[in-house]
Amino acid sequence: MPSPAPPPLTSRPLSIWLVDASGDIPGEDTPPLRTWSLARVLVARGHAVTWWAPTWSQRRKAIRIPPIGIREDEGFDVRLVAVRPYQRDASFARINSQRDFGKTFARLAAEGVSSGQLSRPDIILAGLPPLDAAEASLRLARTLDATFILDVRDSRHAEAEGQLPGPEFLSRLFAPLILGNLPARHAALAAGADALAADTRAAAEAAFAAAPAETPRHVCYVGTYVDEFPRPRIVAASESLPAGAQPGGGAEQPALIQGLLSRAASGTAGVVECVYAGSLDPGHGIETISALCRQLSTKGVAATIHVATSGAVEANLRRTADAATGFCRMVVHGELARRDYVSLLARCEVGLVAGKPGLTATVPPEGCEYAAAGLAIVHSSTGELAAMIERHAAGVEYSARDVASLTDAIAGLAAEPKRLVAMRQAARRMAEVEFDREKTYPIFADWIETVAGGV
Repeated sequence: MPSPAPPPLTSRPLSIWLVDASGDIPGEDTPPLRTWSLARVLVARGHAVTWWAPTWSQRRKAIRIPPIGIREDEGFDVRLVAVRPYQRDASFARINSQRDFGKTFARLAAEGVSSGQLSRPDIILAGLPPLDAAEASLRLARTLDATFILDVRDSRHAEAEGQLPGPEFLSRLFAPLILGNLPARHAALAAGADALAADTRAAAEAAFAAAPAETPRHVCYVGTYVDEFPRPRIVAASESLPAGAQPGGGAEQPALIQGLLSRAASGTAGVVECVYAGSLDPGHGIETISALCRQLSTKGVAATIHVATSGAVEANLRRTADAATGFCRMVVHGELARRDYVSLLARCEVGLVAGKPGLTATVPPEGCEYAAAGLAIVHSSTGELAAMIERHAAGVEYSARDVASLTDAIAGLAAEPKRLVAMRQAARRMAEVEFDREKTYPIFADWIETVAGGV
């Protein structure tokens, strides 16, 4: 649980609306992400927070059932906006659902304030994407005389690349016909915002270019609650584990099982435990991970690949896991309960990030969690995350969608256990410096309060 927040910088409590179409809301058995974590800090400082969310869960692909209203366990208001369902993220149905969200949110909010059922907001903070909801939030803020903060959470053209079905070149070709002039729409949003936030520096640079130089801006990574993950105690090769010590139990875990100790001492390869917890939607390089077991076995590398997530290609991965033979095996866990997920990461040594080719403006939540758990990060990212991992010496890069490159990266770590240990230590330090929400979200809230006082 987060620590108590410091007192607000403003002289009065603020009414703050958070517009987020993609994050899980309280009660969905998932850990807080960006909006939820921010709402917690703002409520702890005495502000009145309303979170506008769609009735359809993007992650679970299921309808959210009322009642809605104040979450007594969280202290903020959750208001659901009726939208059409969809089953695939890359689909016209999702585009229509997000348009529903923007249009219906604007109508319900305006009617609620006009009738006196809702208090006029001092601040409207809207996530981007989706574009329609962000545009509706800007128009509403002008109507209600509220401060509008645009919170960019993806690359500028994510909607064109990630939501239209079919090959990427067709998506780019037909995006202007279906979604309109995306560059112009993004530029208008940035120029019209009273303040700009982003979840990466790369996203900020791309999205904020059209904004006046004096527009306040802030970068806050999605991050994680680092202390949720036991601090790995990396023991020296000459040490022995405490009697009865096992991975996954206790407040402070030895990061190396006895087998890894002997590997470090002898410099020989052994079994490597890897985990993938990213997207299972097509286009994210999952085919590379599905072919990994066969390639590692061919090289004689003993490894276990844990897949701790759900998605469109999960069934295909399960078939791959069932057919796996040789030195490497794959275990497809599906969506794990949070406690089980944290325990799994405590058992692993390597975290896999399969970055989407060409997408540089992202630092995914699973990457933050791998680092917090003290896992060496093997990744195909080419932007900000890659630079951060290199700066902290916390992992190894492989070429996106190149099975041989990924295989070589893991085989190299298996053959150099001392190097693996050093990367794991560096990853935890990176998480403590870059990703700890206990530090970063209070700073985010400070900035919001300063914006409210200065606009």
